[in-house]
Amino acid sequence: MALLPWEYGIRNLLRRPLRSGLTLLGLTTVVLLVLVVVGFVRGLERALAVSGDPRTVIVFSLGMGENLEYSSVPMRTSDLVAASIVGVQERYGQKFASPELYLGTQIRTSRDGTPEMGLVRGITPSALLVHSQIEIVEGDWPKTDEVMIGRLATTKMGASPEDTRVGQSLWFEGRQWRISGVFAAAGAVFESEIWCRLDGLQQAMKRQDLSLVALTLKPDAEFQDVDLFCKERLDLELQAVSQIDYFKTLQKDYAPVRMLAWLVAFLIFAAGVFAGLNTMYGAVVGRVRELATLQTIGFQRRAAVVSIVQEGTLIAVTASLIASALALFLVNGSAVRFTMGAFELQVDSVSLLYGCGTGLALGILGSLPPAVRVLRLPVVDGLKAV
Repeated sequence: MALLPWEYGIRNLLRRPLRSGLTLLGLTTVVLLVLVVVGFVRGLERALAVSGDPRTVIVFSLGMGENLEYSSVPMRTSDLVAASIVGVQERYGQKFASPELYLGTQIRTSRDGTPEMGLVRGITPSALLVHSQIEIVEGDWPKTDEVMIGRLATTKMGASPEDTRVGQSLWFEGRQWRISGVFAAAGAVFESEIWCRLDGLQQAMKRQDLSLVALTLKPDAEFQDVDLFCKERLDLELQAVSQIDYFKTLQKDYAPVRMLAWLVAFLIFAAGVFAGLNTMYGAVVGRVRELATLQTIGFQRRAAVVSIVQEGTLIAVTASLIASALALFLVNGSAVRFTMGAFELQVDSVSLLYGCGTGLALGILGSLPPAVRVLRLPVVDGLKAV
């Protein structure tokens, strides 16, 4: 079967610049929207996946499920657990046990500003031993009446970067707190939080208890040692969960959100297919005489169909490349607010595969049906078409 020259399809696209440009714009928009949705799902999954450490165990109140902010354990629990469990990691006499007070509270960036929900964690220096991914990227460790904010905490609070610079102040729990530094956590959910001294937060809240105790176990230690301790000390009403299992549970809880996002991506794809069909129908119907002439001079119908699909695929691939470039420069790394805090959209190789696959499918599915329908017309009727 003799095919039409490759340049023939390209010339046809350039012959109708307005229609080709509008088609390119429409396909680029569809692919870009798919990349944004897939980037949202991938970013959420990555934030939860990198937050868990298989050697870290969380000890908190019995019956709290995943609601750590509602947990309340005695202050002595940290020392008691660290002293009773042999498998807790230790360095230079310092146990890897972090007593923490965790809560969601209303935070203002100015004394009379509008309050926004934020996540606050009261910690001690031992938190850096347990949460090893924490890295101070600007400023210093917080002192009295000071806080250190995660690099995504600004997004979580819906504040502007100017209001959360080092040296600025935040207001929550009836106190003014100076921002002493900014920390990163390799994309973990901790980057949405605000950290301050444990004793300062306890004084501000008039509480002497903890929300949880985070422990790091030795490489040869087992989670069952901590779990057995919690079950034996019925008076403390404690439960233990591996940090990686805790975030796996959160991933299951957010499964409906991911399913909804995939549904949105499918609806966008379906809308793009119908838009492509409509556009390609208009492009092909206007070329009925041209296609009939090609058959008259000896080209088979399949050759004309291949040429039309080539045109649709070429413009779809171009749209996919443009949308991928826009997504990498404008969407990738953009922070979005969520119930658990904030996370960054992740336009990775998987996202690009979905996006470019969508564009390629749109090019083929959008051009093949109208081409087949038009070429079913008798050649004589095609030559008479206006």
